[in-house]
Amino acid sequence: MNKVLSAYFHVYVEALEGLKLDIGVSSDLIGYDTNMVDLITRGREHLRSHRFMFSLGERANILKHIDQPGLVPRISEANSLKYPYEVIFRSLQKLLMDTASSEYLFVEAFFGEESLFYRVFEGPFAVIDEHLNITLPNCHDAVCLMLMICITRKHQLVMSNRQLPCLETYLDKALLYLWPRFKTVFDMYLQSLYRCDVKMLSVDGTRPHHIVRCYVEFTASLVQLNAECGDGQLDMSLERLRLAVDDLLVRFAEKFATPKLQHLFLLNNYDMAISILKEAGEEAKKLQRYFEEKLECNLISFVDELLMEHFGDLIKFVKIHISEDLISYTEPPNIADVEPVVKNFAVKWKNALELMHNEVVTCCSNLLSGMAILKAAMAQLLNDYNRLSECVKMIPGGSSLNRNLVSITSISYEIRKYSRTL
Repeated sequence: MNKVLSAYFHVYVEALEGLKLDIGVSSDLIGYDTNMVDLITRGREHLRSHRFMFSLGERANILKHIDQPGLVPRISEANSLKYPYEVIFRSLQKLLMDTASSEYLFVEAFFGEESLFYRVFEGPFAVIDEHLNITLPNCHDAVCLMLMICITRKHQLVMSNRQLPCLETYLDKALLYLWPRFKTVFDMYLQSLYRCDVKMLSVDGTRPHHIVRCYVEFTASLVQLNAECGDGQLDMSLERLRLAVDDLLVRFAEKFATPKLQHLFLLNNYDMAISILKEAGEEAKKLQRYFEEKLECNLISFVDELLMEHFGDLIKFVKIHISEDLISYTEPPNIADVEPVVKNFAVKWKNALELMHNEVVTCCSNLLSGMAILKAAMAQLLNDYNRLSECVKMIPGGSSLNRNLVSITSISYEIRKYSRTL
């Protein structure tokens, strides 16, 4: 019986191996640039699988159908179907569970000797061990490995519900295979980020970088799987990966010539991260809040840089001379100080608003984020110009500039026009 079952599993394993979809190799790590020549030469199909290995997507469905019948290789081959390795792994363990369950019950009922079962299944266990020993060292798909860990834990629960102890040792051993391999591949992902030479990686303007997208999709995948069947082992690993990407983003941002473009690049990447994490559900809320805080900080800094570029004399004057409460002067101004600021604003404010609007709409990858930036910039501009207007009223001779002052109502009307066009 041992030989019969060994041959049976050997044939099934060989047939399943022909159905495997190759998703990733060691070069397909998060720090690997899709603009590099050797990836381009591998074609569009590889680019799709490159993204697939970081994103959970429909691959999570395998955990919802853990008891579904295993693959029938002949049918799959006839339809030219290929599967991620976790599908093959689940089918193999499904066959093992069902075969072992029936054989264990038979041996126990007819022979009453549990040790006989392990003699019968010594061969099948050896076939599967050999298969895993060959396959796992060549698996560089961390999402696949984590799915396999989740599948094994769910299979442990299935066997527990059946009240059959016959696969306890095998399933524990499978986890001992899988966790070290997952951590090895995870560390490869991590090191690929730190080893990234940003000088060699292209940046498509201030748009979200594909490496950051891969990281966030990968993180969202692991967060979801950790919530599904994790035991806390992933928490520290995810924190390490987040720190590595923070470091990479800063290095990418430093490639831009001005602080304004640096903040805009970070804004677009944080916004993209938030969008992906929202789709991951409640499990990703903590990480989502982290990126929201980073986005808020960079939004404030970007608005400051944007206003300084278009209304620099106004911003500098207000900061130097006028307190926030409009009651006191930090440095008493005179008519000579304020006159050029008022006249310059009156000449260029409409054109400057249009330039700001066009820049934000063009450069922001997300319309809602662009609206938030413009809203913050316009609010700050109104506040600063109101402080300037109040200052003019309070200094000696300020009334001579009244005809040059633009009314707050006029500015507000113009701002509302741009709000409606977004």
